[in-house]
Amino acid sequence: HIDQDIFFTLLNYMKLAKKIILHGLWRDKVQLLLYFNQDILKKCYWIMWGGDFYFPEKQSSIKKQVIKNMGHLITYINGDYELARKWYGSKGKYHKCFTYPSNLYKEYDMKQKKYNTKNIQIGNSADPTNNHLEILEKLKVYKDENVRIFAPLSYGDKEYAKTVILKGKEYFEEKFVPLVDFMPLKNYLQFLGEIDIAIFAHKRQQAMGNTITLLGLGKKVYLDSSTVQWNFFNQHSIKIFNLKNINLEDLNENIKVHNKEKIRHSFSKEVLLDGLQRIFND
Repeated sequence: HIDQDIFFTLLNYMKLAKKIILHGLWRDKVQLLLYFNQDILKKCYWIMWGGDFYFPEKQSSIKKQVIKNMGHLITYINGDYELARKWYGSKGKYHKCFTYPSNLYKEYDMKQKKYNTKNIQIGNSADPTNNHLEILEKLKVYKDENVRIFAPLSYGDKEYAKTVILKGKEYFEEKFVPLVDFMPLKNYLQFLGEIDIAIFAHKRQQAMGNTITLLGLGKKVYLDSSTVQWNFFNQHSIKIFNLKNINLEDLNENIKVHNKEKIRHSFSKEVLLDGLQRIFND
């Protein structure tokens, strides 16, 4: 009953509000509430998370209708907006904004690495969409090289994380380092600062906060070339590398500097504030 009362209260607030910002569409009851009160959708601004709308065949008919009739869609990746139109017939207005400070360019004083190894990050969570096993297979040829492979697995599917750890240890023994505990942001940035190469095998838009930070730190990043983020970085002349052709070569110094400047410009505090103000003043 308490749960029900909360959603009635939420509905009343939504009716009173001039503007509603939805940080994702993952609550079934919120989807139901919007489905049965479609007049509210006109003033909803949906910040699009990849997990909200990728794999349309897995989405409920209610969620599909909510996405179709959403008044406003917020993303900084044009490809995601186009997919919402293609998959769901979305008619809402597109607002370009990267929405969260986690995506800001970060200045970081890089310290000397603790280990004289080639440090490789694979994935960003214990979500199966990271496709860790695919990456581990590709990296197997380097198991006798001077490498350390780090896999952040602190949130997501715990059983899947165990599978990744078993396979990582089988292939790389002590060279495979699973990260199973949450780190404060300062420590995580320090960790990213010691990475040389990051490999993300997501087939959908995911791990953008990690990717942007790594590129801003001048790191070499591999992505799947079929994804919208691959197209996004290419459109912004930011050099990323194809998952199909992994090698352990260092990133060219000129590319490193070029990427850092591009990220600094595209993901600055000024660009974020401008995007947010456009939404609030729309």
